[in-house]
Amino acid sequence: MLYHTTWLISKLDPLKYMMESTALNERMARWQILLSEFDIVYVNQKAVKGSAIADFLASRAFEDYEPLNFNFPNEDLMCVATTEKSALEELPWKLNFDRASNAVGNRIGAVLVSPNGDHYPFTSKLDFNCTNNMAEYEACIMGIRAAIERKIKVLEVYGDSTLVIYQLKGEWETRDPKLIDYRKLVLELIKEFDDIAFHYLPRDEN
Repeated sequence: MLYHTTWLISKLDPLKYMMESTALNERMARWQILLSEFDIVYVNQKAVKGSAIADFLASRAFEDYEPLNFNFPNEDLMCVATTEKSALEELPWKLNFDRASNAVGNRIGAVLVSPNGDHYPFTSKLDFNCTNNMAEYEACIMGIRAAIERKIKVLEVYGDSTLVIYQLKGEWETRDPKLIDYRKLVLELIKEFDDIAFHYLPRDEN
């Protein structure tokens, strides 16, 4: 293909956008750079009659042409790839969570910290009445869900609630009926991680 001009005939205008646009996001720009090695001309299918394509292909048929063999023994196999984890990917992310209560209501916050020090904060206001410990669990759950959405697999969780941290570590029994379901939910969520640890952090350090 490097020695020939390739006509890319497509029904989809997004392909034209990718081929000709100068403002693309990171992944699309990378595709455009890789394709720029080839001499590709975008042609909308509406501009080419179907019979013209058939005539063109027929005029270039080879006498010794053999059809492609589409028999594929592993037809359920979509992709085979090997990836190597970078040093940063193997390092743990950190999650700090906390709650703040006042006469207006409860607010919860969490901060994800990447291995290279980037901070990703999250906050929310709870629109229902709850105890301080319930609010702590809500903040912890919000942070853990944010980590799952980012496909983080190794996580260290830090909180200044002695009760919540030691219940999640399994060192304290959960007796309050209001907190039992919270703990069950967290234990379900942490199954998404390869490794997760909970650490108590004094309030003045959180």
